[in-house]
Amino acid sequence: MASTKKLVVRDARLESHVPRVVGSQHWTPGRIARIATMLFVAAIFIFPMVGFVAMAFRDADNVAAGSDGFLGLGGMSWDNVMFSWSQVNGFGPGGGGLFTTWIGNSLIVSVGGAVLAVLGAIPAGYALSRLRFRFRRLVLIVTLVTMVIPNTVLVIPLFLEVSAINAVGELWPVVVIMGFYPFGVYLSYIHFMTTMPAELVEAARIDGLGEVAIFLQVATPISKQAVALVAFFAFVANWTNFFLPLALLSSNQQNKTVSIGLQELIGSSPLFNPTVAAGLDVKLYMPQLALATFLSMLPLLALFIGAQRFLMRGQTVGAVKG
Repeated sequence: MASTKKLVVRDARLESHVPRVVGSQHWTPGRIARIATMLFVAAIFIFPMVGFVAMAFRDADNVAAGSDGFLGLGGMSWDNVMFSWSQVNGFGPGGGGLFTTWIGNSLIVSVGGAVLAVLGAIPAGYALSRLRFRFRRLVLIVTLVTMVIPNTVLVIPLFLEVSAINAVGELWPVVVIMGFYPFGVYLSYIHFMTTMPAELVEAARIDGLGEVAIFLQVATPISKQAVALVAFFAFVANWTNFFLPLALLSSNQQNKTVSIGLQELIGSSPLFNPTVAAGLDVKLYMPQLALATFLSMLPLLALFIGAQRFLMRGQTVGAVKG
């Protein structure tokens, strides 16, 4: 009994020294200030986005009259969206349809470039991380240097090369060029360096597997997160690329991407270029331009939502285990 009492007293002393966790409902001034700051910053970013999306649901006359209503949401209706879509999709010769063509071209370029980027980056990253060959470090340094070179610097040399083979205005050279993705190689390199132990590769070699078999049977099954990251970033980079399609595709109206197509829509709007827009049957004002821009962002939004699970798993690529 005496020993039991001593244990009870000792436990009581230990409990007295354990700090109590403050409940989540305890509103301190510091916590209120943090939440208020985050809400304020979120409102700064959300407010223009809400107004931008609402612009596509409004009428050009209401926008010009300044009847915005609360948060710029006045005069919104689905009929305005349908009218704006008829104007946007009616742009172009022969009844229009250029905007949907541009969207399709962007999908071809972005998806094709992302596939080529994955096919090239994953084997290259594995080779740089787990193979030993001459000039390996030099190749890695060149890859890192290529990552930081601005795309605008490479546009003119690439245009001259594509022009030499008489392929200016065609989509396939743009797809091939966008498949060259040094950042994806670096991501794959970090992935294999951190998730694939060198002992695993040595064990596979001892078992008699060749380098190609090791890559296909050992490295490829554990590269799903790297594939998701490379494909996501490559698709986003290809979709938003402006200078390369502008240099290579401007000569062919049917093969333009939506990134340079939006510029043409803006240049054909009476708001920005009354002289050019005077001869067009389609009039593009703020609601039509906002709708076109919003539709051009939908593939990126859908991709981000669909790939979010893989991005959350792959965000620790390069982390060091403790």
